[in-house]
Amino acid sequence: MARHAILPRTAPFEDKERASLDAVLGAATPIQRAWLAGFLAGLDAAGGQPAAAPAAPPKAAEPLTILFASESGNSEKLASDVAKLARKNGFKPKVVDFFDLDVASLAKEKRVVAIAATWGEGEPPARATRAYGELMGDGAPRLDGIEFAVLSLGDTSYAEFCAIGKALDARFEALGAKRAFERADLDLDFDKPAAEWIKNTLKALTPASTDNVVAVDFAARAVEDDEDDEPSREPKVVEVVDHVNLNSSRSDKETIHLALEFEDGAPAYEPGDALEIYPENDPALVDEILAATGLTGDDALRQALLAERDITTLSATTVERFAKATGHADAQKLIDSGEAKAWIEGRHLIDLIQSFPATVTADHLNTITRPLPPRAYSIASSRKEVGDEVHLVIAAVRYETHGRARSGVASTHVADRVKNGAKLRVKLKPNRHFRLPQDPATDIIMVGPGTGVAPFRAFVQERRAVEAPGRSWLFFGDRHFTHDFLYQLEWQDALEDGSLTKIDVAFSRDQPEKIYVQDRIDHHARELVAWLDGGAHFYVCGDANRMAKDVRNAVVRAYQTAKALSPADAEAAVAALERAHLYQQDVY
Repeated sequence: MARHAILPRTAPFEDKERASLDAVLGAATPIQRAWLAGFLAGLDAAGGQPAAAPAAPPKAAEPLTILFASESGNSEKLASDVAKLARKNGFKPKVVDFFDLDVASLAKEKRVVAIAATWGEGEPPARATRAYGELMGDGAPRLDGIEFAVLSLGDTSYAEFCAIGKALDARFEALGAKRAFERADLDLDFDKPAAEWIKNTLKALTPASTDNVVAVDFAARAVEDDEDDEPSREPKVVEVVDHVNLNSSRSDKETIHLALEFEDGAPAYEPGDALEIYPENDPALVDEILAATGLTGDDALRQALLAERDITTLSATTVERFAKATGHADAQKLIDSGEAKAWIEGRHLIDLIQSFPATVTADHLNTITRPLPPRAYSIASSRKEVGDEVHLVIAAVRYETHGRARSGVASTHVADRVKNGAKLRVKLKPNRHFRLPQDPATDIIMVGPGTGVAPFRAFVQERRAVEAPGRSWLFFGDRHFTHDFLYQLEWQDALEDGSLTKIDVAFSRDQPEKIYVQDRIDHHARELVAWLDGGAHFYVCGDANRMAKDVRNAVVRAYQTAKALSPADAEAAVAALERAHLYQQDVY
């Protein structure tokens, strides 16, 4: 990101000197600039010699520990935002991933800001599970004398909204820490409230002092400058250049291969990153909501409901807002009785409006709904092979509940209403925790059933492009070999050219007994452990609720089988892989 020059070109300095001064002054706070101006004025008054009474030494920057527990990267990005603003406010921030947190060392900290996401039904992000469990356990250290604040991210469509942040907030207090600023529980549209919370929290954590001379950590600012030079993550418009259903016409699934072309060149994505799509709602559902509320004919509202508002998510918060906006007594009774959480299960906004008829205005709909969030999909291509394109693999979500057909917002927007030549708004979502080994000679093992295979297509393309000498092993699974073998021909080509060493597949519905990827891991336990003992990196992508847990259990069993270990020792072996970043997950 370019900085505005402070010194004019007419300043009596060489170009390099002027650039260096701009870098220092541009990063300094008003307090730091004022101190420097006074110091130089005093130096000049003394005839160019330091004053006899030297200025007071700068005050050491106040330490601040910023913890983050992240699944999709949002908490990590906010932790970085806290660190940047903290430096400008005289702090010396230290950002720590919960994955790397030594819980025992927390007692040594002075000030702590924790930013935590909640995953699924009230669970911590996968990378945070170990440290979170230790912090909540009986062996957690006392935190007396520590000031803290917690920012909690969640999704109101889940019953346990922001559960992890709430639990951390209560736990810090129970362990003796003092709350410096009240916790904020934020939904998917968190950008503006998070920025406000960060500003107020740092203000609350700043110690009262009359000493305005603050040390400047220029090394830290250099790191911040590097961060500012990262590629822009602002939404861009792309064109759909390929739209193919990867399943056969006889499959009961529909998986779309989507190729997107960037007019100004693809962003600097890496295999393992994701791309967010800004979808539109189903026009038929929008019209049904307008008809149910008597607002048909309001073109501005229709456009807003199509592209800007979330009209499918139904949460307890949505019901509360509806009851307050409309004054509907029965809706309020549903809340007061405690039955709202059970009632909303499997229902959408249209069910609420039709079940509790009331006068609903355009302003009511705007109040009741939240902004329509983008949906993230793992990138299924390598720039080294596809150039200025990005490929995605998207499974259309369709199901039925309470007698009504339902569909995923983004997935069916892509499957049903996006064709070649269409335009989409997208945004890059980097994932630095799911990366190929730096050394291409390192072996890799990839487990990706269904659309979980997406990043591994990118991995194989990348390894082919760089002629990686390391071996590659893919475990893939789906329902039927004939109808659901995604990218079958590509995997066969990869086996022939050596970019894929071996593939093991599991098609669950092709035999009476269902077979899954974890069963294939069981079958190859000894060979798999041999690869891991040789330094192979292990990757899992796909469903977090069952598949990822089943695969991890299978790897634990593999260690028991291959090395005759006890369950506890086998678990410790897999945990060691995770701590060494040799076992990585990208789950959803």
